[in-house]
Amino acid sequence: MNSALIIILLFLVAAIFLGIRSTKGKDMNLEQWTVGGRGFGAVLVFVLMAGEIYTTFSFLGGSGWAYGKGAPALYVLIYISLSYVLSYWLLPVIWKYARDHKLVSQPDFFVSKYKSPYLGVLVAAVGVIAVIPVIVVQLKGLGIIVSQASYGAISMPAAIWMGAISLTLYVMISGIHGSAWTAVIKDIMMLAVIGFLGIYLPFHYYGGYGPMFEAVNTAKPGFLKFPEQGLSVTWFISTVILLVLGFYMWPQVFSSSYTAKNAKVFRKNAIISPLYTLMLLFVFFVGFAAILKVPGLSGGDVDLALLRISIQTFDPWFIGIIGGAGLLTALVPGSMLLMSASTLLAKNIYKPFAPQASEARIARLAKSFVPVVALISVYFTLNGGTTLSTIILMGYSLMTQLFPSLLFSLKKNNFVTKQGAAWGIVAGIIVVAYITISGSTIGTLFPSLPQQMKDINVGFIALLVNFIVMWAVSMLTKKNSVSA
Repeated sequence: MNSALIIILLFLVAAIFLGIRSTKGKDMNLEQWTVGGRGFGAVLVFVLMAGEIYTTFSFLGGSGWAYGKGAPALYVLIYISLSYVLSYWLLPVIWKYARDHKLVSQPDFFVSKYKSPYLGVLVAAVGVIAVIPVIVVQLKGLGIIVSQASYGAISMPAAIWMGAISLTLYVMISGIHGSAWTAVIKDIMMLAVIGFLGIYLPFHYYGGYGPMFEAVNTAKPGFLKFPEQGLSVTWFISTVILLVLGFYMWPQVFSSSYTAKNAKVFRKNAIISPLYTLMLLFVFFVGFAAILKVPGLSGGDVDLALLRISIQTFDPWFIGIIGGAGLLTALVPGSMLLMSASTLLAKNIYKPFAPQASEARIARLAKSFVPVVALISVYFTLNGGTTLSTIILMGYSLMTQLFPSLLFSLKKNNFVTKQGAAWGIVAGIIVVAYITISGSTIGTLFPSLPQQMKDINVGFIALLVNFIVMWAVSMLTKKNSVSA
């Protein structure tokens, strides 16, 4: 067993130990397990939400996109920063309503606003469907990190199974408390490792950032500019807007807002967090540095760029530290995703059909769903071949379908009915499913349009259909309710 693997395993043991310790003296009922008793201050809420943002996608996928796509990779930096701006106004409103109505999950919010438990079932189903691909991202990233950092001593499938088992035990024992406290260590480690790699590698191999970009531009002319079509400026802007709208629609991020002590927490975080996001620049620098030093990666292998250039540069003990930091970027968000999906299944899909079930039974059922969701995620991880970034973008297209009905629910005079909200979401999901399965773009659907319009993110079609159906059904059902 090499030193890198030993260090990675030590990180895993330490994270599990911390998760167990975090629950000491607490009655781990459903509210404690999912939202930490609503007692987290600004620091824990900050690292908890950062734990959802800085995942294995940030660690591997961001550098992979810089390596494989060039300038379009910057969409990640922009949309996350702008999402924090939105949070300044959005999250305090959500938090206050959730506190006043004792809500513990995202579908609870829709159920309470629209007075429809079955709308909650729909929202929960969307959440579970969208969350599983993101768990796949964490498991796939974990498999890449452990298999690469162990120098092949552990195969990728074995690493994925080890990660899934560890993740399952971690979630069932510690809930949100373990995720929050481990996120503190994860953020410190990620800042140190990514900051170091993003500075050291460009200077070590090229003598600085300027020479690095000059060398890349010489070897691959035009790579550092947006292409004229495809991932063009139009695609970039439309994708950023779409992802900003969907950012807080993820069930685990949405319900993380319930954990805060007060609304000031979100305003503080909205001011600080965009600065924190600048760390992603160093992830991109690693990807750009790898272009000429680790040539030939293509397809899903571009996600290996960070680890491949690190392995050829550093000693095994330091690869172990990089792998340990990467493991934590999978463990924290992966645990929250598993917990969120399991809670949705128990509380918002099972309970509406079994209203007599006690809170204690729902809590037990939620924990029992954790290994089920983990097994499903492992299956798709082992049988999928796309890049981390593509998986994330597909999930966003699904979750953004919740934004229109959420937005209008915040208004005092909401014209949207429960039927309108439900059918709008369903229509949007059908469009997303068709687009994903067929591989369509606006260009293939409407070939006569100008190139700028062809490059608009196809998720906007689903959002437009969602809004039109939501409005039409709401007008129809509102008239029927008035006449009745």
